[in-house]
Amino acid sequence: MTGSATSALPVDTVQHEALFYRTAQEFVAGTARFVRTGLDTGDPVLVAVPGGAKIEALRSAAAGAGSVQFADMTEVGRNPARIIPFVRRFADQHAGRRVWFVGEPIWPERSAAEYRECVRHEALLNTAFAGTAITIFCPYDVAGLDHGAIADAWRTHPVLVDGLDTRPSPGYADPAMLYAADDWPLPDSPTGAEVLPYQHHDLHRIRELVLRWARLAGLGADRADDLLVAVNKVATNTLAHTDAGGTLRIWREPPTGRLVCELRDTGRIADPLVGRRLPAIDAERGRGLWLANQFCDLVELRSNEHGTTVRLHASQRS
Repeated sequence: MTGSATSALPVDTVQHEALFYRTAQEFVAGTARFVRTGLDTGDPVLVAVPGGAKIEALRSAAAGAGSVQFADMTEVGRNPARIIPFVRRFADQHAGRRVWFVGEPIWPERSAAEYRECVRHEALLNTAFAGTAITIFCPYDVAGLDHGAIADAWRTHPVLVDGLDTRPSPGYADPAMLYAADDWPLPDSPTGAEVLPYQHHDLHRIRELVLRWARLAGLGADRADDLLVAVNKVATNTLAHTDAGGTLRIWREPPTGRLVCELRDTGRIADPLVGRRLPAIDAERGRGLWLANQFCDLVELRSNEHGTTVRLHASQRS
């Protein structure tokens, strides 16, 4: 069982498990068992799953769940890049103790772009929490997700849980190699995208272009300002760290109608966790992507020897 596999772990190790469930009953049974194990050891437990119904079912099923911190993953993990800092804050609040985290970042309604970033998030968890006493438990809806998603779960989780069966994943891949792999290329921008090459003197043109497209996309003033700040921060990073300037492309993404701003430059970002941890006050890099992740619905980052591409997605939130 999950509890027996994790309760005797050394204090500074990461345990990362995937639960495969087919019904609501299997989800509740497997997840509640994990939550109770954490509570029985006297450790703090954090649960982030999509939707209030799942949260309420777990509250009812897990004895002592009143001491568990619950969150709706559709809110805290709307942008998957926000999940790691969300969990890091919880772990830091309980420094010196093992923490238990249930996180379900992938569900059937996720868009293709969101799914790509969720898989890369899962691949980063072991790196992000290296040296931290944490047990991470990720439910996967086998009935609602396709076979590719389940195969990806095998690759991103060292341990698989199916019913009462817990076993090492035969498909587990090195997290750093999986994150950097070419398995997650960004699709080409559409032919109707508006293109603006930019240099230092073009920041005002970027502002005008983003605001015009924001109006066309129906973004309110606050959301348009959020997107503008994110685009400006990323463009400013380009100009501060490269000599060749950059290129902005902007379009609306069917069928969601989300506004997408893509910025490309010739620089390279080596840190896979950039934008997923709060930069130090005196940090020279990373603050722009951190703010972009806070302000945008989704941020897609790809960086290699050929350059860096950042895609910022924004829609009018309800």
